[in-house]
Amino acid sequence: MKFSKLLLVALSVSLFVSCSNDDDDTPKGVYDNGFFVLNEGSQSKGTISFSSNDFTTFTQDVYAVANGSDLPGGYLQNIFFDGDNAYIISGGSNVINVVNRYTFKLIAKIDSGLANPRYGVVLDGKAYVTNANTYSYINPATGDTDDYVAVINLTTNTVESKIALNATADRVILKDGKLYITDANASDKVLIVNIATKALETPVTIGYGANSIEEKDGVLYILKSPYGGSNEIVKVKISDKTTSTITFPESLDGSAYLDVYNDKIYYAVNESVYVINTTATAASTTPILTSATTNLYGFAVNNNHIFIADAKYTSDSFAYIYSLSGTLEKTLTTGIGSNGFYFND
Repeated sequence: MKFSKLLLVALSVSLFVSCSNDDDDTPKGVYDNGFFVLNEGSQSKGTISFSSNDFTTFTQDVYAVANGSDLPGGYLQNIFFDGDNAYIISGGSNVINVVNRYTFKLIAKIDSGLANPRYGVVLDGKAYVTNANTYSYINPATGDTDDYVAVINLTTNTVESKIALNATADRVILKDGKLYITDANASDKVLIVNIATKALETPVTIGYGANSIEEKDGVLYILKSPYGGSNEIVKVKISDKTTSTITFPESLDGSAYLDVYNDKIYYAVNESVYVINTTATAASTTPILTSATTNLYGFAVNNNHIFIADAKYTSDSFAYIYSLSGTLEKTLTTGIGSNGFYFND
């Protein structure tokens, strides 16, 4: 009896310890459980700010804190993650800084094979980064067709090949082994790259001005801000490439950004934010909030909050964080040219 009771106690303790370890919420580093604000900066230097999710901890320049005098490069464009690593794209310096996403300590620099890198995604140990190359604001038919996707081996941190696009490229979405690429300046199409074959498939024509692109349940949501025209959201059903459009009225004409969160489309036009269901066929003209921004340059919806970057180019920028109902909850003083939010949960 004593042996049986001891065995039962031992098994209980073992199960308790095992479950406790599985549910361990111990932070992996000082920058766990929070979000980064990417600050574009100047030609020579950009910065990255960090806030904890509860807004009690804030560091304005985490890269400098972790790496001293080393610089991440200028015109910081994008951050993407893979495992414990974060990859910081510097379009101004043609470099991608590889850091630990929880300590921000520098691991490596990818500094060859890039030409104005823009956005990146990861699949099976490789990163796919769009490169705007000459980055001319002209129609592809006149010669601006030298953009490409750099294929980066994340084990060696080297560009191992390039996928020629014969078109312009900027933002990229990864879905089911394919890249969906847009460019707001000189392309009226969504390019489709099959990663397995490294070949271009038949593109989808959506019109000029693609700004933000998101994917949800097999549908691409693309916000367009055409020059001299009204904004609109184009939905592309990935399975058959069919499209539908939500055209905004003239009252919603202006600089705009989009994010998809919990089956709702949130879009910002100038200083105001609106929301509709993903099944909607018409735009809302009633804002859920109007922010204090004078230059909305970054936008995201995550963790039940709306994040807005108010970019300044000669002084520090601001990040405004709102509840989903539109209540301002926090204002952060970030860095020059804040342009994006990246969540480290």
